[in-house]
Amino acid sequence: MTAIPSNLSLAPEGNLSRYLQEIRKFPMLAPDEEYQLAKRYREHGDMDAANRLITSHLRLVAKIAMGYRGYGLPVGELISEGNVGIMQAVKRFDPDRGFRLATYAMWWIRAAVQEYILHSWSLVKIGTTAAQKKLFFNLRKLKGQMQAMDEGDLPQETVTSIATKLSVPEVDVVNMNRRLASPDHSLNAPVRIDGDGEWQDWLVDDTESQETELADREERGIRSKLLSTALDSLNARERSILTQRRLKDEPATLEDLSQQYGISRERVRQIEVRAFEKLQKSICGSAA
Repeated sequence: MTAIPSNLSLAPEGNLSRYLQEIRKFPMLAPDEEYQLAKRYREHGDMDAANRLITSHLRLVAKIAMGYRGYGLPVGELISEGNVGIMQAVKRFDPDRGFRLATYAMWWIRAAVQEYILHSWSLVKIGTTAAQKKLFFNLRKLKGQMQAMDEGDLPQETVTSIATKLSVPEVDVVNMNRRLASPDHSLNAPVRIDGDGEWQDWLVDDTESQETELADREERGIRSKLLSTALDSLNARERSILTQRRLKDEPATLEDLSQQYGISRERVRQIEVRAFEKLQKSICGSAA
């Protein structure tokens, strides 16, 4: 795939003004010209045609990227990611579908910029579902419309309104608002101004030690083996009834099993009790 011309690469933020001036020099394409260029690239792999399609849409990339300036990331980096999106769009664009490249490309550009923001804005991934991503990118705008930009938790009526508009749970709105108001901090940041000690030094590890985890894993393995051996001591009906009544997340009812085996519910209960006693005896004998 072709790339943005090297003289247009976005490096430091100081080059942004010059970059924006340079991309204005690339002419917009007429519909027929755009169609022919897209056909040349799609059917013949013409890289010059692809390059013209890309450069003619760099202004669109910049315009979309500018709309995401409120997330504290350098605009130059947002535009660079948007440029990746336009290249992907040109690569997949089918001119015979009857719509313009800009209509198709805007989705690729936004997706590239949004993914970059989600991965860069926070060390911990902000959202994994489409609804969470929608909430992340619309919460700030809706708060502005409702004049609710003050710091702190949102009023309940505002939370309810935003949750309804975006079709997300209210708790997600509250949590996302708190995340946006409290950006991540490095664990290596000093606790005091004099630099004596870091935040990570004060973190308590509540997880069990490797030795404890190993011991627990070995004990579970022994129990599983004892249970498997004990079940083999039961006949097929006893094993099935006991498994369905006591070893399932959703135990079968006596009525279901009575119909399955053509016996009374009381008989099923008796078999279950007897099988459980045999199971206990077998496990105790093996453990001894």
